[in-house]
Amino acid sequence: MVLFNILEKGGPMMYLILGCSIFAITVFFERLAHYHRSQIDTDKFLSGLRNILKKRNMVEAVTICSETPGPVAAVLKSGILKHGKNREIIKEAIEDSATHEIPRMEKNLVILATIAHITPLLGLLGTVLGMIKAFMVIHQKAGLVNPADLAQGIWEALITTAFGLSIAIPTYMAYNYLVSRVSTFTSDMERASSEIVNILDEQEDEYEI
Repeated sequence: MVLFNILEKGGPMMYLILGCSIFAITVFFERLAHYHRSQIDTDKFLSGLRNILKKRNMVEAVTICSETPGPVAAVLKSGILKHGKNREIIKEAIEDSATHEIPRMEKNLVILATIAHITPLLGLLGTVLGMIKAFMVIHQKAGLVNPADLAQGIWEALITTAFGLSIAIPTYMAYNYLVSRVSTFTSDMERASSEIVNILDEQEDEYEI
């Protein structure tokens, strides 16, 4: 009830900002759940995969990668499938896979960044509209007004800016947190890929000998 009263006093911009906040919350928790499902112990996974590859059991290595969620396993799988090829071909396969996995991890993050940027602007627009209403009252009453006559316009001017900032700040923090998670996944992919490429390259050299 209190929230509804605040929304009513803040004017139409409040509903638009509220809609943005609901959208931001939905995107944040969807991404958070996706990252949770994709998160693995990269060191443990890589250690097990390293032992399997050294036994040259490529089928088992591919199967484990297929059954393991997340971008790290997907990228390594693409490299393992090119076993027996030269180093450049393996690296190219891994890089191609990474170009598909990274955008999947970054999906919808631009929405959070956009909401973090536009909600203060929407609040500022609400402030301008509120001040216009206040000056319209002054004009209509030829300057003979009391504070109560200006209350609605002032309410709208102050509340919308505060509401816009209160949504923008946590949204921007959420965006930065998710970006840091993507950076961690990217770092894990690069580190794991480098080691797998070295293992497969060493095996190729042994075949040639």
